[in-house]
This record gives sequence, structure tokens and C-alpha cells, in this order.
Amino acid sequence: MTRGTARPEGGGRAAPGDAPAPARQWPLLTVLGIATLGLVVVGLDPFPQASRIGALLIGAALLTGAALRRTVPSVGMLAVRSRFTDMVTYGLLGGAIVLLALMTQPGPWLEIPFLEKAVRFAVR
Repeated sequence: MTRGTARPEGGGRAAPGDAPAPARQWPLLTVLGIATLGLVVVGLDPFPQASRIGALLIGAALLTGAALRRTVPSVGMLAVRSRFTDMVTYGLLGGAIVLLALMTQPGPWLEIPFLEKAVRFAVR
């Protein structure tokens, strides 16, 4: 049994202890809500670009998590490791998902010319 393990930096309640449980975990619920909305958009596929928009929402959820981790002193269960590690992890994963969503074929919204040349060189 582990004893004396410290909570992650900023891992305290996001609201006073007498507040209801959802209010104490609002940062985590915000991130999960945006990600769930993205998954619902992808799953229901209600319009032609739904998969791209859903992936953008999922990436935006992670970027929101990074921003909340940076700005809010206590984020509750959104804190997993140190503040720096959480910000870097959420930010890199969110940024990568957003970039991949923007470059999804067919008809990418973002084209990066040197990547096309690098992929052609690597696939030969």
C-alpha cells in the first residue's frame, strides 16, 4: 500500500467542498463534454464534413484542457501529473488531432507542401 503520495499540482477541488460533485469537477466535465460532442457528431454523421468537424471538436477539447490546466489554479481530476506535463501532453495531442483533421482527405482544409514531398520520398 502506497503512503504519502502527494496529489498532482493543482489537483484540488475546483469549487468549495460544500458544492455538489459536478460543480467541483467542472474543468474535467467541460473537456469531456466537448469531446463527447465531437464523438456524437462523428457517430451520427449528420452532414458531409461531420467526421472532420467531430475530430476538430475532440482536438479542441484537449486544447481546452491544456488552457484550463494553465489558467485555473485547481482543476480537480483534470490534473494527472505536474502542471507542465499535463499542459504539454494535452497541447501536443490536441494540436496533432486538429492538424490531422484539417489535413484529412479528400479536400483538405490545410495543405502543407513539404509534407507531401516527404511522404512521397518515404513511400518509394
